[in-house]
Amino acid sequence: MSDPGGTETDESRRFAENERIQHEHSDVTGGWLRPAVFGASDGLVSNFALIAGVAAGTSNPKVVLLAGIAGLAAGAFSMAAGEYISVRSQAEQALAEIEKERSEIEQRPHAEQRELAAMYEAKGLEPDLARQVAQQLSRDPAVALGVHVREELGFDPGALPSASLAAGSSFVSFGVGAALPVLPYVLGATGLWPAIVLTLLGLFLCGALVTRLTPRPWWYGGARQALIGALAAAVTYGIGSVVNVGIS
Repeated sequence: MSDPGGTETDESRRFAENERIQHEHSDVTGGWLRPAVFGASDGLVSNFALIAGVAAGTSNPKVVLLAGIAGLAAGAFSMAAGEYISVRSQAEQALAEIEKERSEIEQRPHAEQRELAAMYEAKGLEPDLARQVAQQLSRDPAVALGVHVREELGFDPGALPSASLAAGSSFVSFGVGAALPVLPYVLGATGLWPAIVLTLLGLFLCGALVTRLTPRPWWYGGARQALIGALAAAVTYGIGSVVNVGIS
């Protein structure tokens, strides 16, 4: 005979499973995708604009190729150096703040515990519960330090960014983007149109990829990125034409 309560139990189990949280949030910081895509986009726009400006002033493809390679190298090294210095300085500042907080916990443990309790109370915990949580977390100085840093400074002391990784990523992504407008000249192109087509396609792809982090449709992001790159190159081309006329 079947268990009369079996159906109810199965239904209750299915209901409980359906009530569990099933959704997942994307990484709003962009993870690796954001810096990689924006680095490549920066390389595309800046080197394409440089090539367009030089091409407006000379019909010699070797000169344009030299300018493109120089722009690629200079831009990639500049991006890497700037990213390394920026991230390294940020990490050093964060470490200094962590040490300051560590010193406060060692010298004024009770005051820091009361401060932590006040923060939890401000977030909605009952005063007694906030004091109990703060007291328990403060038993281990290492745990207390991590909690204070996250609550007061807003970052995880164990997840500081790597300056070397940031610099390497910027170098590679910028170099890949900057290589696209140079490629047609490497393959023997003598005019600007092949570089224009390849660069606009690359910009469209970068813009479409960025929409993974936004609610915008892929075609909108791609078209916007291509339009911005085209405008930048057009302005630089115009400047190159004016300078060429002035020195001719």
